[in-house]
Amino acid sequence: MALTVVVFYLFVRDRISIEIVSLMAIALIAVGLYFYPLPHSQPTDGLQLAFSGFGHYALITICALMVMGRGLVVTGALEPAARFMERVFKINLQLGLLLALVLAFFLSMGVNNTPVLVLLIPIFVTLAVRGAMPASKTLMPLNASSLLGGMATTIGTSTNILVVSIAVDLGMPEMGVFHYTPIVLAASLIALPYIWLVMPRLLKDNTPEQGHGERSFVTRLRVPPTSNLNGKHFDEVVGMLPEDFRFEERPDGPFATGQRLKVSGTHDALENAVRVLQGQIAPGWVVDAVQRKALAQGDDVQVVEMVVTADSRLIGRTLATSGIADRYGVAVLGIHKPERPLRFDDPEELHGEVRLAEGDVLLVMGLGPELTEFAQTDSVLQLEGAREVPRRSKAWLAATIMFVSVGLASIGLLPIAIASLGGAILMFLTGCVKFDRVGRALSGQVIVLVAASIAIGRFVLDSGAAGWLGQSLALGLQHLPPAGVLAAIMLFVTVLTNFASNATAATVGTPIAFAIATELGLPQEPLILAVLFGCNLCYATPIAYQTNMLIMAEGNYQFRDYVRTGVPLVLIMVVTLSFLLVTTYQM
Repeated sequence: MALTVVVFYLFVRDRISIEIVSLMAIALIAVGLYFYPLPHSQPTDGLQLAFSGFGHYALITICALMVMGRGLVVTGALEPAARFMERVFKINLQLGLLLALVLAFFLSMGVNNTPVLVLLIPIFVTLAVRGAMPASKTLMPLNASSLLGGMATTIGTSTNILVVSIAVDLGMPEMGVFHYTPIVLAASLIALPYIWLVMPRLLKDNTPEQGHGERSFVTRLRVPPTSNLNGKHFDEVVGMLPEDFRFEERPDGPFATGQRLKVSGTHDALENAVRVLQGQIAPGWVVDAVQRKALAQGDDVQVVEMVVTADSRLIGRTLATSGIADRYGVAVLGIHKPERPLRFDDPEELHGEVRLAEGDVLLVMGLGPELTEFAQTDSVLQLEGAREVPRRSKAWLAATIMFVSVGLASIGLLPIAIASLGGAILMFLTGCVKFDRVGRALSGQVIVLVAASIAIGRFVLDSGAAGWLGQSLALGLQHLPPAGVLAAIMLFVTVLTNFASNATAATVGTPIAFAIATELGLPQEPLILAVLFGCNLCYATPIAYQTNMLIMAEGNYQFRDYVRTGVPLVLIMVVTLSFLLVTTYQM
């Protein structure tokens, strides 16, 4: 118990990184149990307990789900869903978030909430990149809503099934799928407003490198025959444009095939404008050549920012006279001039003859080797933050792999660990995710945190700490009213589930609740439901449930973010559910 409290304190203080605290906890358990082994165990058994988390199926599942999520992102498979949600968020941010929360809640009632979060996380990360609510303000509420929905049925989470199974073994009649759903739905009417309106305000915008990407690039928008601009007047397309995109010149009449108009915008804005308007911001032959070569070599197309240095031969030249496309097979998508803004009254600049100068930033698209050759030969400096162009040719394949894996797990044909691992392997074999890019999908922080939480959970159970807590709880409940007994059991199980695991909480809590009901002469079912609900109140720490881990890296959350938003939600649910149980069962 002392180790658990110290580790929790260090996590919340955030003075030492989570990775270091996690590894220290594992090391202390290993060394401590070697010199002071548990009863009826050998010193080497402590090593197995301490390091068992690194081979645990829960960690394998989380890593496999991260890989599959990465496959959806790099292939652009979620863009249609992201665009739909983007339209909703443009109408109203709060309305969009509420729709997402309700969707996550009801899906999790019939489908295990882990696959639901796996599908929703990449969508909302993509939305955040496109300027909707930051991922750090949406993923935590989404996770809480899915956990709330998973609580509502006996099949919502694997923990619910475990509690019901243990209760049946103890002599209770089996509960139906929707046996206690009305109680959870009533409690949700209190909890969802907090999740929707309050929780996002308690979370910071954790978007890394805020302000990066605000650089505005000037380029030429070309109107091909397939463009949505053809035949339309300028006023007709203004509403279609992204916020950070603008036309620096406008046609006298309707847009026509072959026009080249000066435009400006951020990288994201230019990308979105090209998608919406079906235009081009680089010569079509260059873009086609890059994409054909990428397809033939099985490589990824990248878009990078490059700075013109003092030694570059490009200084004083225009893009037309630089020969960049012919020499290297890369396409310059735009130019940013940081020190002297472009003067659009200059005849040369107005007609696209922009001369490059030291310090100019080029937005360049191409394959890795060609980009490297361009940087080395023409003395340009590549900046950090290169992006991969989505491999849309594999989008349907990645989506199919994900939905089949999730579907098999959802209907119970395969455990989530096997289904997700099989899906991750298929992502590799089909090229949706490259083997050398796995590091971008996985989070080292999450991996060591999961391993440490599994080790601590086993230590709490095997050392007898959980049983000791249960006995202490039983001694103090005899003088409390029924609502107090339910709240105490729920809080006890909640503490176990947030610091050990759901399985530990269910395994320890269910027999204790059954015994307390018999001892105090109370009906058994509401006390068993108090255990079931407590097992699902895993909002307060990232180690409480695997979906908490999944959102940690994507939302760039700290341990204290879970405590700040989760503890109030736990208290709301404990009070509400205790009252509803007493009222429903007339205790």
